[in-house]
Amino acid sequence: MVLEKINHANDIKKIPKEELPVLAQEIRSFLIEKLSATGGHLASNLGVIELTMALHLTLTLPADKIIWDVGHQSYTHKILTGRRDGFDSLRKLGGLSGFPKREESPCDVFDTGHSSTSISAALGIARARDLAGEDYHVVAVIGDGSFTGGMVYEALNNASQMKTNFIIILNDNGMSISENVGGFSSYLSSLRTNEAYTSLKKAAEDVLRHSGGGESAIRRIRGMKNNLKSILLPGAFFEELGIKYFGPIDGYNLDRCVTVFQNAQKVEGPVIVHVLTKKGKGYEPAERMPARFHGTGPFKIDTGLPARKKAKADWSDIFSTVMCKEGKRTPNLCAVTAAMPDGTGLKRFRGMYPDRFFDVGIAEAHAVTFSAGLAVGGMIPVFAVYSSFLQRGFDQIVHDVCLQNLHVIFAIDRGGLVGADGETHQGIFDLSYLSMIPNMTVVAPKNKWELADLLKWAIRKAESPVAIRYPRGSAFDGLEEFRAPVRYGEWEILYDESDICLLATGSMVQTALEVRARLKKEGANCTLINCRFIKPLDEAVLREAAGSHNLLVTMEENVLAGGFGSLVLECLNQFGEDVPVECVALPDAYIEAGSVELLKAETALDAESIYKRIRTRMIGLYA
Repeated sequence: MVLEKINHANDIKKIPKEELPVLAQEIRSFLIEKLSATGGHLASNLGVIELTMALHLTLTLPADKIIWDVGHQSYTHKILTGRRDGFDSLRKLGGLSGFPKREESPCDVFDTGHSSTSISAALGIARARDLAGEDYHVVAVIGDGSFTGGMVYEALNNASQMKTNFIIILNDNGMSISENVGGFSSYLSSLRTNEAYTSLKKAAEDVLRHSGGGESAIRRIRGMKNNLKSILLPGAFFEELGIKYFGPIDGYNLDRCVTVFQNAQKVEGPVIVHVLTKKGKGYEPAERMPARFHGTGPFKIDTGLPARKKAKADWSDIFSTVMCKEGKRTPNLCAVTAAMPDGTGLKRFRGMYPDRFFDVGIAEAHAVTFSAGLAVGGMIPVFAVYSSFLQRGFDQIVHDVCLQNLHVIFAIDRGGLVGADGETHQGIFDLSYLSMIPNMTVVAPKNKWELADLLKWAIRKAESPVAIRYPRGSAFDGLEEFRAPVRYGEWEILYDESDICLLATGSMVQTALEVRARLKKEGANCTLINCRFIKPLDEAVLREAAGSHNLLVTMEENVLAGGFGSLVLECLNQFGEDVPVECVALPDAYIEAGSVELLKAETALDAESIYKRIRTRMIGLYA
């Protein structure tokens, strides 16, 4: 196999040219085989194999620097830098990351995971190179989906002013996770079909160089060129910014990609190379269903079907069902997503109420303020977003929603540990950064019925900002008999005893049930309270619990600092309550990739670890 000759960075340059197409096919087959077992980001990686090979043929790593926007499309890069043997452990605890990681390889220059950051990072690295008097190439690889994010345009604006040498590879597959939306997506579509522009531009430049008619003739010809450019290429966006544009080129013509990348390295100032690719290239199920294979679990290679059927509805499904029903009942209910209608469960709502569905692109900050505008206009907007992505709109939550006390609902999916996507995607900070904002109400459901009840309450009864936080995966369907009506700021006492009081939020209620069962076996009396309102706290119930128990235990799937446990301690201190409190939460750290079950065990957030911790604390209290 040609692939077996690739064991270190730059080994691809030793491969005979006639064997490179074979290498591309072997990489494609390798990725399909490995990801069918481990899961991962398949479609995006299949689309950029030849593009990545061309980069590695024209650059010298790690001296030259590649920054991968989002980073989920860097699998071929990992293979070409000697990490092929790590793919059996892809996205597992202690294994190969699904994203670039500086600690994993010197060829990974910048850790990524979120969208639209690569151009800013590349510009900074290139500027540092110049200041240090060094000489190497800097390349940002960014998808057209990431161009829906505003940070891209901030970076392009800055790059046009700095005139620093670096290259932007625009990987244009017409997709982000789902189909792209917005004006820039339409603009790129026009570029894909405009074959005449490149030859016309070259001809106009030749005329300008060789014209003998003096300055006035040059001005007239230059004006003619600009007018034609405006017709054939509306806006001439990149070149008007002073960024040299190459393309569009076929991302599967390896020779062409190599030639253009080499030419781009010779240009003074920033350059953008527009490369056309296809998400899922070479694997029919992924080409047909690119969104489904964006991030996939294990699957059957022959059919593309999941290796395991979904056992029961997940949290996103429950959210989707309630939104569709409430959309009929509430004619001013709107749904907002940042390029993730499938992942957040809004696809059905889009089909039923297209006029009240808004996909704003990968633009969380805009999504928040857009939602604020909808609220001012009399709508009830629900912004459905993954927890780790909501933090990209933090200032807008503070300044545009909560300052005005607007009725905007944040449906925060993937709250807590999400597993295989690792540090950049764990949703472990939201309780902390949302709870400190005035006017914000923060809630978390214990099970699927409570998610429905809290969402209905937020839509029908609330009049100010509400954040509803729920985890990834199958929705907990236990405790069906406990369905106390939702009242603002009130907790739900599930089991009322004495001695130990478990104060659990959201997903941790299920864990608390297991902890309580273990303690009961040892004869301990154990109260369990569903603290579905994180902000505001139910101060009356909390103070009563403090006065009638020997130990309070707070439980949350969030970092300790600023989270639910911290709020409980502040409240008890404010009222002078003197009771031992054990705060169970995630550590002050970024949590790596791995299954949620293993990560909970690693961070002592599983039932066994919590039980042992409480038992040790109780022994200390009675010693």
